[in-house]
Amino acid sequence: MLKVGVLGAGHLGKIHLRLLNQSSKYELVGFYDPDTVNAKKVSEEFGYTFFDTIEALIDAVDVVDIVTPTLSHYDCAKQAIAKGKHIFIEKPITNTVAEAETIRALVASSNVKGQVGHVERFNPAFIAVKDDIKSPMFIETHRLAEFNPRGTDVPVVLDLMIHDIDIILSVVKAKVTQVSASGVSVISDTPDIANARIEFENGCVANLTASRISLKNMRKTRFFQKDAYISVDFLEKKCEVVKMKDAPTQAGDFDMILQNAEGVKKQIYFDNPTIATNNAILDELETFADAIITDSKPIVTLHDGTEALRVATMIINQF
Repeated sequence: MLKVGVLGAGHLGKIHLRLLNQSSKYELVGFYDPDTVNAKKVSEEFGYTFFDTIEALIDAVDVVDIVTPTLSHYDCAKQAIAKGKHIFIEKPITNTVAEAETIRALVASSNVKGQVGHVERFNPAFIAVKDDIKSPMFIETHRLAEFNPRGTDVPVVLDLMIHDIDIILSVVKAKVTQVSASGVSVISDTPDIANARIEFENGCVANLTASRISLKNMRKTRFFQKDAYISVDFLEKKCEVVKMKDAPTQAGDFDMILQNAEGVKKQIYFDNPTIATNNAILDELETFADAIITDSKPIVTLHDGTEALRVATMIINQF
């Protein structure tokens, strides 16, 4: 078992602590949080060991799980890598692309591994359809959330939209050529609602909308490609796959047939895969353990996290 320690015991940090404590692939050594009042409360309530310093925790583990505010990701990661520790970093990877590039270089030269917490890659609805997503040419995403003061220290792009940016970059195998965007600050000092259009070298276009001042929660993405439409509901963990194939010579009474202006007939059929139940956060943490143990490539690499941040930064710079 890998010895792991968590940096940060806030809302998400406590979730990581609980899951790591349950995991059969990790031994939870303890955690560090600079807020000693909160740290002692968490330690007393759940029984996790609280370390007095970040250095003491890093020295005691094999893997450092960084679940601190984004501004501190860079310093925490640097300290862990300097001690030869593997790092799991919550998204976004760092505050700036330059910091992310430095972390990538340090990891590459230190014989350790790193993974970024883009948890939607492990959403069972996305896992169920990702193999069906082949060369999408138009993608539309809506990630809407009810207002929550937590996270408003960063633009909604880094808080919410970056999830969809990572998903899109993982399925579109082409370079980003152009980004246009607009954002509006309604209640925070940074934009609370944003829309972005990302154009790719292969002609694919992605239209993303994110809001943290919505009256309802929504996390939906639709992929359009030749002969297929794929919908993923990341919140409800549901998916829909609609495909087209050449229509049979003799159509059945219940077959759905479309005919275009040229007279070409296509049959519409539904091919909805089974969605397995999972805990996405536990899966991302445990697949990182597998990558360390087997010396294989993590599912969400530091490169992936850096590119998602790079595109997010391009969007923010449009505001």
